[in-house]
Amino acid sequence: VVGDQNGHIGYGAGKANDVTEAIRKAVDKAKEHMISVPMVRSTIPHEIIGDFKSASVLLRPAVPGTGIIAGGAVRHVMDACGIKDVLSKSLGAKNNINTVKATFDALQKLFDAKELAKNRGKSLSEMWG
Repeated sequence: VVGDQNGHIGYGAGKANDVTEAIRKAVDKAKEHMISVPMVRSTIPHEIIGDFKSASVLLRPAVPGTGIIAGGAVRHVMDACGIKDVLSKSLGAKNNINTVKATFDALQKLFDAKELAKNRGKSLSEMWG
């Protein structure tokens, strides 16, 4: 998992006979598949569930100062992304790779209020009052 701690994150996996070569390949793949995550201050905008195969991850926004309440794989993804306050629950499979993919699925499903208003042809104040 690679990220700039400013809302951009990617993941990748690589195989090679040498460990350093495998890490390089994984980092290259992660940089190619970066996504942008909408954030509200230091948390996510709304509650979301991400699924991949039998792994599910529930992500909830949290008030500032809560910290990252998450297990190993989800915690590393949130740290790399720059999200500082989030509550999460990992459901289903315990496989770390599938948990990371389920977390990415949840982060990709998040919607940005500005984009949603623009797509509907309304202003932000019309939608949210």
